[in-house]
Amino acid sequence: MSDARAAILGRLRTIRTAAAPTLPDWSVTVPEPDRLKSFRERLEASHAEVHASTSADWPTLLADRLKARGNERGAAGGSTKVLFAPGTDRGRQLADAWAGQTDLHLVAYDQPVETLKDVLVHGVDAAVTETRGGIAETGTLILWPSSKEPRLMSLLPPLHVALVRANEIFGTLTEAMTAQKWSGGMPTNALLISGPSKTADIEQTLAYGVHGPKELMVIVLES
Repeated sequence: MSDARAAILGRLRTIRTAAAPTLPDWSVTVPEPDRLKSFRERLEASHAEVHASTSADWPTLLADRLKARGNERGAAGGSTKVLFAPGTDRGRQLADAWAGQTDLHLVAYDQPVETLKDVLVHGVDAAVTETRGGIAETGTLILWPSSKEPRLMSLLPPLHVALVRANEIFGTLTEAMTAQKWSGGMPTNALLISGPSKTADIEQTLAYGVHGPKELMVIVLES
């Protein structure tokens, strides 16, 4: 061994190992009885609209809310166009429930994005997606886009309607990752959504809808 190499190794052996950094206490979570309340309060504080329903009745609630929004804003003529995923169970449920509606029109996301580009950008008023759960600590939705329910559904239409099961609202992100075994595999895009799209300029003036939906409606399925 050369003298230079021996000197380097000698110095390395004398270096004291730095103490490991103190990690956050990942066990701290939102108590289960408080999760729905915390989830709702934090979403509403971020300008999201939150409603409670059931797995059977949410299409009716959504129809009523969309019609009411149209009346409140004085929408004249035409129907509200809603993008949905026909290949999912919730999408099929929505299509069956809204059969015969005249002032609500469903638009299926069943073609390549190149074909639907104009519809996605200019041709729909809202989109309905499922979620993988929610996070009570921050009021956050977890979305794992798929080929049946692509990422653009939650990014382009002006109103994003998200369905989340009450029993899939976790205390923290760490708890969700552990319970759902994210380490076993994740999609190409995983989305964490905590309210409508918003950004601020140098003067901290908030603008909504610049990088995505300007409005978010969350329907919590409690049964």
